[in-house]
Amino acid sequence: MKFGFLVENKTDTPGVTAEHGLSIYIEADGKKILFDAGASDMLLKNAVAMKIKLDDIDLAVVSHGHYDHTGGFPAFCRINSKASVYIHKNALRKSYGMENGCLEKVSCGIRWTEDEMNTIRERLVYTDGPVYLTDNIGITGTVPYAEGFRPTEKFYYYNEEGDLAEDDMSHEQCLVIRQQEGLYIFSGCSHRGVISALEAGKAMFPEKKVAVLAAGMHLYSASDQNRKYVVEQVAAEGLRRIMPVHCTGIKALCELKSRLGDACTAAAAGDIYDGCQR
Repeated sequence: MKFGFLVENKTDTPGVTAEHGLSIYIEADGKKILFDAGASDMLLKNAVAMKIKLDDIDLAVVSHGHYDHTGGFPAFCRINSKASVYIHKNALRKSYGMENGCLEKVSCGIRWTEDEMNTIRERLVYTDGPVYLTDNIGITGTVPYAEGFRPTEKFYYYNEEGDLAEDDMSHEQCLVIRQQEGLYIFSGCSHRGVISALEAGKAMFPEKKVAVLAAGMHLYSASDQNRKYVVEQVAAEGLRRIMPVHCTGIKALCELKSRLGDACTAAAAGDIYDGCQR
């Protein structure tokens, strides 16, 4: 089991750059996997610096349909001609955030051009419920809400009738990999809650405990009460390693680090891990 952060909000690796986005390269169970592709084609340059061959990747997984996780897929598909791209059937919604009570003018959803979409379309494999790619690798499909979930941000889209509707983020899904030491769960933003992501991951392989969670937790805009509640819930999981990345927020990251010590890692673009070890 090996994985590295091709794109993340921060970096301290020479030759590697950062952006607001997430992309993770994973080797497991005989497969080479791309989980998300960041906001731009930055992953191509970073892959070269990290000596990762993107053209060798066997399959890709889209965590959810937002630009900062999907912007790099057109560039990836230009250099990789074989990888299927597993994406939730609802991920193509043109989603918008809300700022000061007004709908944002620019979509935060997937921003592929029509030409890019036409090129990528034949590579897309649409998911809904759980999908097992191998005996040890699964995609959760829609992450069910865990008890006590409170959204930290809402998004909206225009439905088939042309009416503005709240995006339930049903297109959020996690990648789950079973290893001898436990489960590795990868979550892009956890818009349905990081506890929900953990529960969905565990449901894929119920006989195993979670060893590693690498996740954007979307707690930067959470209330103090909600953030502390989630931190305590995550800490109670007893994970061997937790990697709060991307949209987690500095307060939650610091609280998790204070609570969990060396078990909490502030992963960044350019970092590569061999299982639980760097």
